[in-house]
Amino acid sequence: MNLQLHNTLTRRKERFEPLDPANVRMYVCGPTVYDYAHIGNARPVVVFDVLFRLLRHLYSPGHVTYARNITDVEDKIISAARKSGEPIEAVTKRTAQAYHDDMGALGALPPTVEPRATEHIGQMIAMTETLIGKGHAYAADGHVLFSVASMADYGKLSRHNRDEIIAGARVEVAPYKKDAADFVLWKPSTREQPGWDSPWGRGRPGWHIECSAMAEEHLGQTFDIHGGGLDLVFPHHENEIAQSRCAHGSDLMARVWMHNGYVVVNGEKMSKSLGNYFTVRQLLEEGLRGEAIRLALLSGHYRAPLDITREKVAECKGQLDRLYGALRGVDAEEAAEPPAALLAALGDDLNTPLAVAELHELATAINKSQDEGKREALAGALLAGGALLGLLQDDPDAWFKGEAAEGALSAAEIETMIAARIEARKAKNFAEADRLRDDLLAQGITLEDGPGGTTWKRAD
Repeated sequence: MNLQLHNTLTRRKERFEPLDPANVRMYVCGPTVYDYAHIGNARPVVVFDVLFRLLRHLYSPGHVTYARNITDVEDKIISAARKSGEPIEAVTKRTAQAYHDDMGALGALPPTVEPRATEHIGQMIAMTETLIGKGHAYAADGHVLFSVASMADYGKLSRHNRDEIIAGARVEVAPYKKDAADFVLWKPSTREQPGWDSPWGRGRPGWHIECSAMAEEHLGQTFDIHGGGLDLVFPHHENEIAQSRCAHGSDLMARVWMHNGYVVVNGEKMSKSLGNYFTVRQLLEEGLRGEAIRLALLSGHYRAPLDITREKVAECKGQLDRLYGALRGVDAEEAAEPPAALLAALGDDLNTPLAVAELHELATAINKSQDEGKREALAGALLAGGALLGLLQDDPDAWFKGEAAEGALSAAEIETMIAARIEARKAKNFAEADRLRDDLLAQGITLEDGPGGTTWKRAD
């Protein structure tokens, strides 16, 4: 199939052709582990998980390498540890595990490799030394800074002018800098801060050098795709490009740069700094289903802003009920291929809304068909298409039965009451049968009688 991806570097959609079809390589910026991931943090995880699944389908799982890092040394982590009174290692271990649990609940596959910044300090120091040796960086007062003026086409990704670069650089205006736009590669650490020995004294890396070093270590000097949120275009990805290209003397770091749009609340970007966010953990603890959250994140095109609300997630749960309902009681054909229309939608720059619409078309066809063989083939296609989107990963009966909330009837208790109702009906005690049905309904359990017996599901 023809895979077209929008390249932020060129501002256009381009046909994707990997450097090496036997090893398609993608790097996506992962979390800074100091707190729970909010729903905006989850969007790139879900978006690039779909791309990972698609690449695995096109090139086979063994020929795709997906690296997503963990930033476990950063000033926000130091601040969080100071605030909680925990050792830094305890903060990063706890929050990294929470991240894995929450993203797993959203159906995200683990990346092929998940490098941690603290395990690549040697590579960061080596790259920094290379940049100094080539005249692209300089040491000053225990710091090492990248010299923006040394790179003729700095700013090519973001297309910022010099004033915008200085305004958005997120680096301290300091007397040791030769130019206001220069950014930190290495900085000194106090005794209380994490630090490593280096040619410039005990210190720690700047944020940008971390990803450059980890990407080179696991994917090589030039690779196929680099992804992340739109907020990373500048300065983070711009500075990654500068470091990597200047260190390696190359024209490209990644051939394709992809960026997902913001998650917004009332038109304003969701962020922890603004306080207008909710976490994935909160939504899950409220009883919202991880797969419904995932569908909500795929409900808009990945490059567009996306307004996520609890009501939106509930609406997506209803969509999934319809899809799972079409699969219920059907023996899906095994080893079915995803439908061509769905593949074409994903091949057009990950058009997930259109791909989801194709799932609904399949569900409609299943519901309308009277031919059992055709229903099984359609169900197989629905499952195969859902798998590319990371959807419909549950057993249909298990989906409707769900997890019992605290104090709610357990599955065993429900089955016992259903068995008692069946016996009451056999004894023609319809009043008792109706009482049991009404009792279950009052507790949020809906019964459905059919040729194959009685099934049940929990109401939301």
